[in-house]
Amino acid sequence: MRLLVDADACPVKDEIYRVAGRYGLQTLVVANRWINIPQSPLIERVVVPEGPDVADDWIAEQAMAFDIVVTNDVPLAVRCLDKSAAVLRPNGEEIDERSVGMVSAMRDLMHDLRETGTVNTYNPSFGKADRSRFLSALDTLIVRLRRKAALSKVIPSSS
Repeated sequence: MRLLVDADACPVKDEIYRVAGRYGLQTLVVANRWINIPQSPLIERVVVPEGPDVADDWIAEQAMAFDIVVTNDVPLAVRCLDKSAAVLRPNGEEIDERSVGMVSAMRDLMHDLRETGTVNTYNPSFGKADRSRFLSALDTLIVRLRRKAALSKVIPSSS
């Protein structure tokens, strides 16, 4: 199990580092620019070339079952779910097979409304409650995936 972080605009990197350290998880911090990370053998900086979706492409190629991808990017989330990775948004919302359709539809609707000028959106400030919600969701997700991984080793899948 690893944490893959879409880091360019991620507001919860410090929280991710703390949780990764507590659970001993390898963390890959992916961005198209140099980002400061703590010195830890568990945390690796991955700088990809600049360009549209280069970081997303790298994350999607690397993601695998039992990895956790932290991103707000819905198309990246869809690609990672296709590879059986778990996806968590910085606000603590998990995107999974049940919610991805609604999340994608809402993204497309808001895009269309902004294009027509019907709606002007803004990103609300990211506060203490958001960080707390993310920490709780990440902790819960790690525990759930570890249990699932342990069970998959004990109970062979039927083919």
